[in-house]
Amino acid sequence: MNHLEYAIDIRNLNKWFAGLHALKDINVQVAEKEKIVICGPSGSGKSTLIRCINGMEEHQEGTITVTGIELKDMQTLYQIRQNTGMVFQSFNLFPHMTALENCTLAPILVRGMKRKQAEKLAMEYISRVNIADQAHKYPAQLSGGQQQRVAIARALCMQPRIMLFDEPTSSLDPEMVKEVLDTMVKLAESGMTMICVTHEMGFAKQVGDRVLFMDNGSIVESGKPEQMFDNPRTDRLQLFLSQILHS
Repeated sequence: MNHLEYAIDIRNLNKWFAGLHALKDINVQVAEKEKIVICGPSGSGKSTLIRCINGMEEHQEGTITVTGIELKDMQTLYQIRQNTGMVFQSFNLFPHMTALENCTLAPILVRGMKRKQAEKLAMEYISRVNIADQAHKYPAQLSGGQQQRVAIARALCMQPRIMLFDEPTSSLDPEMVKEVLDTMVKLAESGMTMICVTHEMGFAKQVGDRVLFMDNGSIVESGKPEQMFDNPRTDRLQLFLSQILHS
């Protein structure tokens, strides 16, 4: 396959923070509609990698190509972000705007949509994440799980080809995790290309086509979820799984 045949094509990626070598020779190719789950200990480079894909972090070496566009400058970054949605640990909603207004902002400002059209689109996605009855509430009136589902709907309103999730459940109370994961499972079933950084191993098994295990800035092991979790090849992954599954 060449660059154009992958949704995401990362080659020989290196990134440093001052003297810290945060990403070391990363090579990842993601097919259209593939679901990739990235796991690993804190500080392993998972979030840095996902943030490099949409240019939130700048890489120093290697290439990142998204939907056939190589990330080189502000113009290509803008094109890549048109096709890529991102959901963070913190919900990053505007507190002075309702859920609906949070979702219509980007389609109006970036895509130039008329307000009525943007509101119709936003309600479709707000309904899809099962919070239609919360559309006119402000973030402070919503639970954490509801806020994160608004954040997912907001990203979907830009109708991206790819969704990136950076530990979307890590700041939620345990009972709210399931409702967000259920929303992401539905999204995966719809055929969306996804990369998700998460510690939720059940989600990885259910949704992931492939799991990448990162440690110390490198991809240590990758494979299908059942192989990775049931028969890890490296001592490092065995140790990680024993800690996370028995914590």
